[in-house]
This record gives sequence, C-alpha cells and structure tokens, in this order.
Amino acid sequence: MNQVPEGLALEELAALVCSSLDRHGVRVVLSGGSVVSIYSDNAYMSYDLDFIHTGLARRVDGAMTELGFHKHGRHWTHPASQFLVEFPPGPVQIGDAAITEFAERTTRMGVLRLLAPTECVMDRLAGFYQWNDLQCLEQALEVARRQPIDLARIEQWSRKERAVERFREFKERLARGA
Repeated sequence: MNQVPEGLALEELAALVCSSLDRHGVRVVLSGGSVVSIYSDNAYMSYDLDFIHTGLARRVDGAMTELGFHKHGRHWTHPASQFLVEFPPGPVQIGDAAITEFAERTTRMGVLRLLAPTECVMDRLAGFYQWNDLQCLEQALEVARRQPIDLARIEQWSRKERAVERFREFKERLARGA
C-alpha cells in the first residue's frame, strides 16, 4: 500500500504519520530538527522526522507499513519521500524537564502533534548547553526570532540545567538579532 503522495512536504508527511499512528492507538509527538524546520520556515532543513511516544510504547509497524513505509534498521523510509522517520525512545524530556503539553498543527494530511515553540527552543539549547553545539544555538535563535516563546520559562529551565551563562549568551544574541 502506498498512501504517501510523491513530494509531500515535511510538515504534511509528519501530520500524515502522526494521524495514522493516532488511528492505530499510538500517540506520538514530533521533536528534534524537523520541528525547527517547521517553526523556522525551513531556514534550517531537516530530513529526519523523530517521533517520541507520549503514552505506552506500542508497536508502530502496522501503521507505518499501511502507509507504505519500509523499515531499515532504526529508520523507516518511503519510496515517494526523501524524509526518514525514526522513533527514539521516550519519554518526551528536555534535559531534566518532562514535557507533557504539546502544540498541534492541522494540515491537509491530518493533525500533527509537535513540541511547542518554547520547548523546541529548549530542545535546541540543550544541545548547545551539553555539547557546545553552535548549530543548535543557531537553530534555537531561528525559532525564537520567528515564533512566540516564553523566555522566562526558558530561563528558569536553564537555571535548573545549570546553564545560566549559556542562556545569557542566547538571550543577548536574540536581543541583538545576531
């Protein structure tokens, strides 16, 4: 069965997968770089869709096979798409913070559940804080410049992550627009 139209955009493919999994009783949330792609209008482009289970970790095989995906190691591929789909282990967590509320976006292919902009920024900052990953910092800035975020929440989370100086760097660059 081949239910993925040729050339489907990242957000629409993610919504199709998320909606299909929902119909199979598997609740997931999109995280990682693909969320940055969505919130930055593809200023950063990811080709990897990372879905994390938000409830019981049920098997996704039936839903993915029904959509025409094939499993290769830990990734799922589809002949009509350039994107890889992966299901990293849960729970949905950024640093030590458990995330339980998510954003939803409706597309013509279904409803997509994904990290909200604030949590997307936190997710990218986690990579900057932990591994000094400057690309993650740039991605956090791209999202923060384009989407409404809760800067006070990010600062509070950053304190708990013991990353006050790194947060200050992010905040200063955000204020400068650089």
